[in-house]
Amino acid sequence: MYLKKIMAATLALTALAGQAQEKPFNIIPEPVETTVTGQGEFQIQRNTTIRVSEPALASSATYLADYMDRYLGIPLQTEIPKTGKSRRKGNPAVETITLKPGEPACIVLINRKNGEVSGGYQLEIIPAEGIRIEGNDEAGVFYGVQTLIQLLPTRAGVLPILPAVKVNDYPRFAYRGMHLDVVRHFFPVSFIKKYIDYLALHKLNYFHWHLTDDQAWRVEMKCRPELTEKGSVREGEIFGLYPGKYQPLPYGGYYTHEDVREIVRYAAERYITVIPEIDIPGHCMAVLATYPQFSTTPNEPKKAALTWGIFNKFNNVLAPKPEVFDFLKDVFSELCDLFPGQYIHVGGDECAKRWWQESEETQQFMREHGLKDEKALQSYFVHYVQDVVNSKGKTLIGWDEILEGGISEDCIVMNWRRPEFGKKALKTNHRTIFTCSAWSYFNLKESRTQPEIGPRGPLSLEKVYSFQIVPDSLTAQQQKLVWGAQGCLWTEYIPTTWKAEFAVFPRMSALAENVWSPLEKKNWENFARKVETQCERYELWGACYSEAFFRTQDVERKR
Repeated sequence: MYLKKIMAATLALTALAGQAQEKPFNIIPEPVETTVTGQGEFQIQRNTTIRVSEPALASSATYLADYMDRYLGIPLQTEIPKTGKSRRKGNPAVETITLKPGEPACIVLINRKNGEVSGGYQLEIIPAEGIRIEGNDEAGVFYGVQTLIQLLPTRAGVLPILPAVKVNDYPRFAYRGMHLDVVRHFFPVSFIKKYIDYLALHKLNYFHWHLTDDQAWRVEMKCRPELTEKGSVREGEIFGLYPGKYQPLPYGGYYTHEDVREIVRYAAERYITVIPEIDIPGHCMAVLATYPQFSTTPNEPKKAALTWGIFNKFNNVLAPKPEVFDFLKDVFSELCDLFPGQYIHVGGDECAKRWWQESEETQQFMREHGLKDEKALQSYFVHYVQDVVNSKGKTLIGWDEILEGGISEDCIVMNWRRPEFGKKALKTNHRTIFTCSAWSYFNLKESRTQPEIGPRGPLSLEKVYSFQIVPDSLTAQQQKLVWGAQGCLWTEYIPTTWKAEFAVFPRMSALAENVWSPLEKKNWENFARKVETQCERYELWGACYSEAFFRTQDVERKR
């Protein structure tokens, strides 16, 4: 009921907006500083021009123009200077744009290149001149565009009349990520692009793409074409929660090199880095279905997993054999060449040790290499792949189990279990990304009464919002190693695009505010006030979303 009071207070405040000095905005994530600068307004007209200070900002201008046309039916013009053309004398590295007397108002995008926080920007709406977005860098300009989008109407036909306002903003964390599992269920390139757009609209900047697991291998490997010929297909799957009921269902799909390049390019235009994950040395049933000789039990029949809940139930680990290490070198070398980003994810989670313990050949390998236990063997695999990745000039990321056998300090740890594992990583001088399942796994049901199939829960919107990314009891140096946080979407029970959207929205918005906004600007009541408008944006985008928040918080929607 308390949220109803908040909504009522907001309506009253809006009615008095002409007299008040402050006006509530519905910007998610909450900016560092928002100031109403006057009583005037500026309306974006059909064919208003977007002018940019340099050609490199063309993607941001095009993005804004496409958004206005696609969702609001208002076409804009873009004015892009030719490469090498300077608008003014003096320092050619930083261009500016000044309206001459009598020129029509426009939207101006400027890269200040000032060396300040990457992604920071200033947005100002000036009634007589138009809209001015100045970024600390190219990414900052793009994020300023995202904030402008959140000031626009949430319905086509409503005139985009914007108040005189100034926004100063920059991100709290450098890493603001979202994950998608395309192994358990496959999604087409068109949806991957849409998912990337969802990240962009929330100012998230890393897309963690989970490409291999027990159920399939989803990325083409020119060096090993058998992986997608055999490993991308499974015979069936379970229906319902594990152990569920098995149903025959031929299922497959994978991404070609051309698909990957298209997605990487699309993400880069939105200042998003794609991080591919190839999961080893566990979660490898799809690899073993292709190469049974790589198993600790090579004479037993192998197939891609037909069910979920594999850990300790099926033999899914790679055996430490020369041909396996040759395979890993081939695959990760090609992966590094295919993905231009700095980071490669090695997985390393839920590696059941029993299969190594039961293999005399594996035990002999451990004795010969002085490995005291299976945790050390897991670390041996990780170190091997790290050497391959490092030789390509890239950095390794792994789930927090990679700490168990010891890793070098330049490995980045992704903490999916309890925050204590993240604290351990920080205390051993590792950059750490927090994606603890209890707060960050959006495949968990949002409420207990939700009829859609899903694993344990609930994981409410408020709980996502409340996640404390930086743990207590850290030194100043350890706090600096907290690189950021991420939401994850595992798709065992998410076979369709509508359910993927239903699972992430509106919880992605809570994640976005948690990783972007400064702590002092975070406020659950204020965020809850903004959720209804955010859901109107989802409807504008044609995205599905959960209404559990409104039901559990007893908020009446006016639609």
